[in-house]
Amino acid sequence: MRSLEPTDEASTAMGATHQTAATQFVEADGARFAYRRFGAAATVPLVLLQHFRGNLDNWDPALTDALARQREVILVDYPGTGSSSGAFGPNIADASRRMIAFLDALDLSEIDLLGFSIGGFVAQEIALIRPALVRRLVLAATGPKGAPGMHGWREDIAAAARGESKPENLLYIMFAHTDTSQAKGMEFLGRFLQRREGRDAPTTDAVRDAQYDAIVEWGIPDHAALQRLTGIHRPTLVIQGDSDVMIPTKLSHLLAGLIPDAQIRIYRDSAHGFLFQYPTEVAADVSAFLAGDDHDSGAEEVRA
Repeated sequence: MRSLEPTDEASTAMGATHQTAATQFVEADGARFAYRRFGAAATVPLVLLQHFRGNLDNWDPALTDALARQREVILVDYPGTGSSSGAFGPNIADASRRMIAFLDALDLSEIDLLGFSIGGFVAQEIALIRPALVRRLVLAATGPKGAPGMHGWREDIAAAARGESKPENLLYIMFAHTDTSQAKGMEFLGRFLQRREGRDAPTTDAVRDAQYDAIVEWGIPDHAALQRLTGIHRPTLVIQGDSDVMIPTKLSHLLAGLIPDAQIRIYRDSAHGFLFQYPTEVAADVSAFLAGDDHDSGAEEVRA
């Protein structure tokens, strides 16, 4: 049964931005999904799937608004996350099927899909479970199921990622440990806190733990699972920072090597949150890829 609320024409019109788009709700698969949509009218919208513990407000407005200049952008909370009801998972496949139910509730038959971190896990599953739904796929700072080095995070990363949501922890896991990258991280902190009205609910510790369990299960070593990626036949852009310690950069190379129609771009002096460090450059690269104007042969490119 479908249920949409609120209907705020001013906030869903083309003039809405990351800061002004209203949070809307739709019921699907036993959950009440919180989402926002804004941007230029386009035939195919771009759906963004968020990182570990992230909610609607954890996206960088400099990134989402830049993407929205050329197409409609849809942000969504996973079940149990932020303002969405229900429970996450318990595994990535379950989360993916619930996100497909959300997209069905919005009557979306074709989308472009960007998955960031754990969102990249979910995006891979969606592309495999319902390939006709995804026109083009962007996988950011993520890795394949069963890949080596994915079975949980090293102790310092896990402590920062699962600990208190404070600037020091975010800077530690999201940005490279260089003066230049950390300075860009401070700029991001100022941007993503700018929205004052209608902010999303914080993610609970229970959802944090459920998501981490799903991440660990996804990373159980399984060489055979890697071959599933050969079933993704949509044009795919793999993007990553050159110094990610949360999901090692080498796994992005593995993704790009296993997905038949994939290309990869690596961003210098950056880590897991590279797309918040270089929002303008990433938005330009993603927009060109989605428009089919990338003219890429599949070889690696280093950006920024």
